[in-house]
Amino acid sequence: MTVTDATRAAAPGRLLDAPALWPAQAHTPTVIGRQLVIERGEGAYVVTADGRRLFDGTAGLWHANVGHAHPELARAAFEQMQRLETYHQFARYTNDRALALGERLAGISPIARPKVLLSSGGSDAVDLACKIARRHWQREGRSEKTVILSREFSYHGLHAYGTSIAGLDFNREGYGTDSLVPETARVPLHDLDALEATIAEIGAERIAAFVTEPVQGTGGVNPPRPGYFERLQRILREHDILLVLDEVITGFGRTGTMFAAERYGIEPDLLTFAKGVTSGYAPLGGVLAAPRIWEPFFIDAAETPVLRWGATYSGHATASAVALAHLDILERDALVPRVAALERVLELELAGLAARRPEVVEVRSAGLLGGVSLVDGLPAERVTDALVELGFISRPLRGNTLQLSPPFIVDDAEIVSFVAAIEHAIAEEAAR
Repeated sequence: MTVTDATRAAAPGRLLDAPALWPAQAHTPTVIGRQLVIERGEGAYVVTADGRRLFDGTAGLWHANVGHAHPELARAAFEQMQRLETYHQFARYTNDRALALGERLAGISPIARPKVLLSSGGSDAVDLACKIARRHWQREGRSEKTVILSREFSYHGLHAYGTSIAGLDFNREGYGTDSLVPETARVPLHDLDALEATIAEIGAERIAAFVTEPVQGTGGVNPPRPGYFERLQRILREHDILLVLDEVITGFGRTGTMFAAERYGIEPDLLTFAKGVTSGYAPLGGVLAAPRIWEPFFIDAAETPVLRWGATYSGHATASAVALAHLDILERDALVPRVAALERVLELELAGLAARRPEVVEVRSAGLLGGVSLVDGLPAERVTDALVELGFISRPLRGNTLQLSPPFIVDDAEIVSFVAAIEHAIAEEAAR
């Protein structure tokens, strides 16, 4: 029996006979037997093992920005593997593709004169950034500065630090403590008065960093309110707290600028990235660090400290080659300006949807990120299931919200069709 056949055959009474692969982020009894097995991709579309062609309205998990099965990225990986699959970057060793990617990223970074630390993905990058933030203050001789602040509804991956600072409570529950890594705290989404109160309560002398997404993704697609980041940065500077900007979703064009930091005028001390750096064609992420952070580790002296970081695949040569090819495509095909142009189309279509359907509580968007929040009586899961039957993929997010984050290569008509399908699915499910 094939995996596909086994998936179809599995039923509530036969869960123990389900395929060996454990589904991620899933209540297994409700997904086993109804999983969609994606077999191939074609630009902005994917095709299932049973032959259904679906518009990928989420770009996978926010990452397939140039679409699926791009031949140039496949060729970049193939050609690199024929030369060198990878070599680690520990101590005296490195590889040419990692070095080239570091220079390329430094050249487009919203942080002036950064150093680039490469990892295997977004969760790795968040863990690394939080460790760097604490290491910074230890090196400064301020060992009491260890607390990491974050916002409610935030998502920062599922490694130990990401789990600990998550603003989505369900990602922290069930592990025996409120925070896997001690000394974390969360503040309300938009309330900077509450942030100042939290700083006063904990004590600025104990707080190492504040971690935030510029636009929350998994938390429901929550853009910042006007003036939020201006005041936030003043507060953090006043209290000598580092700003870690999580651009794992927003980096490399998703908000209509290469980084959302540029769009919102943010000057972070550390910036995490992943997903869009390769469009998901190879697992790669990393951290951009400001001179304030990296310079003390580059002083030519015997007493200069060592930052203990790195993993087997940090700076993976093939992943780096794919990232370089992907950045070429973004630039050559002007895909970031394309996002800025498509933003207006998405915004108008979502506004029309909200005006026409009473089941829509609110719509939110920034670049090619959109969220449609529904009334409590209409579960987003039902609507996303109905959308599959119409040939479209969305995903339920926190706050009973539908995710819209299509690839950058879509055209106006596809966005219009996607929102129209959402409206149809909402109407159909509301009538049940």
